[in-house]
Amino acid sequence: MCIDIVVVDDDPGFRRIATTLLTARGLRVVAESGDGASALEIVRTHRPHGLLLDLHLPDIDGLAVARRLTEEGAAPRIVLTSTDRSLWAREELDRAGIECFVAKDRLFDADLPGLFAAPAS
Repeated sequence: MCIDIVVVDDDPGFRRIATTLLTARGLRVVAESGDGASALEIVRTHRPHGLLLDLHLPDIDGLAVARRLTEEGAAPRIVLTSTDRSLWAREELDRAGIECFVAKDRLFDADLPGLFAAPAS
Protein backbone atom coordinates (compact mmCIF):
# COMPACT_ATOMS: atom_id res chain seq x y z
CA MET A 1 0.00 0.00 0.00
CA CYS A 2 1.28 3.45 -0.90
CA ILE A 3 1.29 5.97 1.93
CA ASP A 4 0.02 9.39 0.82
CA ILE A 5 1.58 12.43 2.50
CA VAL A 6 0.91 16.18 2.47
CA VAL A 7 3.90 18.43 3.16
CA VAL A 8 3.21 21.77 4.87
CA ASP A 9 5.98 24.35 5.26
CA ASP A 10 6.26 28.03 4.39
CA ASP A 11 9.74 27.50 2.91
CA PRO A 12 9.46 26.22 -0.68
CA GLY A 13 13.05 24.95 -0.53
CA PHE A 14 12.28 22.80 2.50
CA ARG A 15 9.08 21.51 0.87
CA ARG A 16 11.15 20.47 -2.16
CA ILE A 17 13.76 18.70 0.01
CA ALA A 18 11.11 17.00 2.16
CA THR A 19 9.18 15.86 -0.92
CA THR A 20 12.34 14.41 -2.46
CA LEU A 21 13.24 12.63 0.79
CA LEU A 22 9.75 11.24 1.36
CA THR A 23 9.53 10.01 -2.24
CA ALA A 24 12.97 8.39 -2.01
CA ARG A 25 11.73 6.51 1.07
CA GLY A 26 8.75 5.07 -0.82
CA LEU A 27 6.06 7.52 0.30
CA ARG A 28 3.89 9.50 -2.13
CA VAL A 29 3.53 13.25 -1.68
CA VAL A 30 0.06 14.10 -2.97
CA ALA A 31 0.11 17.83 -2.20
CA GLU A 32 2.06 20.66 -0.62
CA SER A 33 1.05 23.81 1.22
CA GLY A 34 2.83 26.94 2.42
CA ASP A 35 0.34 27.99 5.10
CA GLY A 36 -2.08 26.57 7.64
CA ALA A 37 -5.37 27.62 6.05
CA SER A 38 -4.61 25.96 2.72
CA ALA A 39 -3.18 22.93 4.56
CA LEU A 40 -6.55 22.40 6.25
CA GLU A 41 -8.34 22.47 2.89
CA ILE A 42 -5.78 20.21 1.22
CA VAL A 43 -6.04 17.60 3.98
CA ARG A 44 -9.84 17.72 3.84
CA THR A 45 -9.71 17.25 0.05
CA HIS A 46 -6.94 14.65 -0.30
CA ARG A 47 -7.48 12.71 2.96
CA PRO A 48 -3.80 11.68 3.15
CA HIS A 49 -2.42 9.01 5.48
CA GLY A 50 0.16 11.45 6.83
CA LEU A 51 0.95 15.12 7.28
CA LEU A 52 4.49 16.47 7.58
CA LEU A 53 3.66 19.75 9.31
CA ASP A 54 5.87 22.72 10.11
CA LEU A 55 5.31 24.36 13.48
CA HIS A 56 5.82 27.96 12.33
CA LEU A 57 3.50 28.98 9.51
CA PRO A 58 2.63 32.52 8.37
CA ASP A 59 -1.04 32.40 9.37
CA ILE A 60 -1.82 29.74 11.98
CA ASP A 61 0.79 27.54 13.63
CA GLY A 62 1.15 23.81 13.12
CA LEU A 63 -0.27 22.96 16.55
CA ALA A 64 -3.47 24.85 15.70
CA VAL A 65 -3.72 23.09 12.32
CA ALA A 66 -3.30 19.71 14.01
CA ARG A 67 -5.86 20.55 16.73
CA ARG A 68 -8.46 21.61 14.13
CA LEU A 69 -8.00 18.44 12.11
CA THR A 70 -8.19 16.31 15.26
CA GLU A 71 -11.36 18.10 16.44
CA GLU A 72 -12.95 17.50 13.02
CA GLY A 73 -11.99 13.83 13.14
CA ALA A 74 -10.05 14.36 9.90
CA ALA A 75 -6.50 14.10 11.25
CA PRO A 76 -4.04 11.88 9.42
CA ARG A 77 -0.87 10.72 11.19
CA ILE A 78 0.89 14.01 11.93
CA VAL A 79 4.64 14.52 12.23
CA LEU A 80 5.52 18.02 13.42
CA THR A 81 8.76 19.62 12.19
CA SER A 82 10.64 22.77 13.10
CA THR A 83 14.09 24.23 13.53
CA ASP A 84 12.86 25.28 16.98
CA ARG A 85 13.77 22.49 19.37
CA SER A 86 11.54 23.73 22.17
CA LEU A 87 10.03 20.93 24.16
CA TRP A 88 6.28 20.67 24.36
CA ALA A 89 4.42 18.63 26.88
CA ARG A 90 3.62 15.20 25.40
CA GLU A 91 0.02 15.76 26.50
CA GLU A 92 -0.19 18.91 24.37
CA LEU A 93 1.10 17.04 21.30
CA ASP A 94 -1.30 14.15 22.00
CA ARG A 95 -4.29 16.51 22.28
CA ALA A 96 -3.35 18.02 18.92
CA GLY A 97 -3.13 14.54 17.38
CA ILE A 98 0.60 14.83 16.67
CA GLU A 99 2.37 11.48 16.42
CA CYS A 100 5.84 12.87 16.99
CA PHE A 101 8.23 15.76 16.55
CA VAL A 102 11.27 15.58 14.25
CA ALA A 103 13.70 18.48 14.04
CA LYS A 104 14.18 19.54 10.43
CA ASP A 105 17.90 18.83 10.56
CA ARG A 106 17.14 15.25 11.74
CA LEU A 107 14.55 14.46 9.07
CA PHE A 108 17.10 12.68 6.88
CA ASP A 109 17.89 10.24 9.71
CA ALA A 110 14.25 9.60 10.65
CA ASP A 111 12.39 6.39 9.81
CA LEU A 112 9.82 8.22 7.70
CA PRO A 113 7.92 5.13 6.48
CA GLY A 114 7.71 3.95 10.10
CA LEU A 115 6.48 7.33 11.34
CA PHE A 116 3.69 7.43 8.80
CA ALA A 117 2.72 3.75 8.78
CA ALA A 118 -0.62 2.87 10.28
CA PRO A 119 -0.38 1.46 13.80
CA ALA A 120 -0.62 -2.30 14.11
CA SER A 121 -4.09 -3.53 14.97
